[in-house]
Amino acid sequence: MTDISKLSNIYDVREMHESDADNILEFCRKNVQYYLYCEAEPTKEQILSDLNLTPPGIGPELKHYIGFFQGDILVAVMDLIDGYPEENIAFIGFFMMNADMQGRGIGSALIDEAAAYLKTAGKTSIRLAIDKGNPQSTHFWKKNGFAVISEVDRDGHALLVAERML
Repeated sequence: MTDISKLSNIYDVREMHESDADNILEFCRKNVQYYLYCEAEPTKEQILSDLNLTPPGIGPELKHYIGFFQGDILVAVMDLIDGYPEENIAFIGFFMMNADMQGRGIGSALIDEAAAYLKTAGKTSIRLAIDKGNPQSTHFWKKNGFAVISEVDRDGHALLVAERML
């Protein structure tokens, strides 16, 4: 079982809950570029759903919707599934940096810290899905050691499955 407090030595890490939905919504609304690409607006209903959404066959005990904090400032959010699609793999369902902190290497440092801990916790890789054609996301994940291993279609939307070996 993943101890989320060990995902960062720099930031305070804690589970996000329904009581955090308004804070997460405000955080997401500031990431205009991501939502322009998705042609969507973040909503409280979607955030409440995402806080509990798991892949088929995965129980809620393996789901971690995490906030990385510097004092009261929410630095990043990460949706992490422990042991998906296989026990030795961690899956990042969502990762977003504070819009005011982007472009400084903080996101890459967070991913490196999380990867280092997940390796010590017995994971052999991290997987995630990138919206095909989203240049910002594709660049970020490739820069952070993720390689595309397949392409899937989800409801008519092309996704690139990427993996970083640990």
